[in-house]
Amino acid sequence: MTIDGVAASGKSSVSSGVARALGIPYLSSGLLYRAATLFALEDHADLSDQGAVLAALGTHPVRLEPLAEGNRVWQNGRDLTPELHSTRVDHGVSAIAVLPGVRAWVNEQLRQVPPPFVAEGRDMGTNVFPHAGAKFYLTASPRVRARRRAQERPEDVDAIEAALIRRDDLDRVQSAPAADAVVIDTGPLDLDGVIGKVLAGVQRHRAGQ
Repeated sequence: MTIDGVAASGKSSVSSGVARALGIPYLSSGLLYRAATLFALEDHADLSDQGAVLAALGTHPVRLEPLAEGNRVWQNGRDLTPELHSTRVDHGVSAIAVLPGVRAWVNEQLRQVPPPFVAEGRDMGTNVFPHAGAKFYLTASPRVRARRRAQERPEDVDAIEAALIRRDDLDRVQSAPAADAVVIDTGPLDLDGVIGKVLAGVQRHRAGQ
């Protein structure tokens, strides 16, 4: 199954909860895009230069560890995960994510993982796993998403909201829901409520409804 959605809509938290409930791992494509961004930044590469970014990826082999409770990204013995949600990675990841070569690299990493799993991230249901059985798309207003993110980081809500609106504009092509996806507005729901809606949708799919 796939869970797509706009930035800061709760994809990772929901995917982790659904995966734990189903007893399967989840795959976070977003962490791989963030790893690509981190490597490009560390190599002082131009984030719009696909050749330079791919060269950075070529010298930094990574491994995605798909656990239900939360994915981790490793470079040899280095756990990159704590560094992947920094502000500088936040600001650069949209530029990286639109590069076709980087998208192909991320998709190849994901497709190497044997199912079953919950695949979380942009265009999972439309491009990466188009034949997935159950598909979900999470959305919420920029303000709601900004308030949620501000609880995780000591940043101003207005600044976060402005950054999310810019991110939405950059990600618009990638973040459209699949035609057969169930769209869930997470704004009026807490985390357990969203997880419950997804699990109910999975049950309906399994029942052929």
